Amino acid sequence: MLAKKGDWVRIHNIVLTPDQRAPQVPEDTKEVPLELWDKGFLVDEEAQIGDIVEVETYIGRKMKGKLLEVNPVYKHNYGNFVPELMYIGRQLREILKAGENNER
Repeated sequence: MLAKKGDWVRIHNIVLTPDQRAPQVPEDTKEVPLELWDKGFLVDEEAQIGDIVEVETYIGRKMKGKLLEVNPVYKHNYGNFVPELMYIGRQLREILKAGENNER
């Protein structure tokens, strides 16, 4: 996909390779690079997915990284529906309401 100057994009960058990690970090952490994902407006005239590009973040910081997406969307959620959670609010109100009669 072709991205044009000013498009909202997502980039990826390796901040530290495993051999650059601090010696005091846990062993499993030392084995992987420190990675950065960020979003911003494309500064380059145009680019393809996979190109190294420069972006300007929403707050104005300039960053470079590999172009991953154009017009990225949020893909997270809060997991599957849990029926038991539907009644917690009502149960809590009943407990609190009953507590009013027990105050001294």
